Amino acid sequence: MNEKPSTPSSASRAGAAVVGFLVGGAGGFVATEAFAAFCHFVLGVTLDVEDTPALLVVFAGLPPLLAVVGAILGVRIAARESGGDR
Repeated sequence: MNEKPSTPSSASRAGAAVVGFLVGGAGGFVATEAFAAFCHFVLGVTLDVEDTPALLVVFAGLPPLLAVVGAILGVRIAARESGGDR
């Protein structure tokens, strides 16, 4: 009884990638907004991304970066749950 572990279908991998992409992107957006709210309400400093290019890069780049990371993690978790290697 040598059963080869089943690999996830392309549909389940695509679904996991989409869900991971959406959750990661939403998490990145919430993280940037929470940081801005913290700076405004706790530190008393309103962030101005137009005058600070590095801050603009962080605020514009973090949600897409976390969306890609979420998609990768979604595919890996789907593969692990189905018993596949990758």
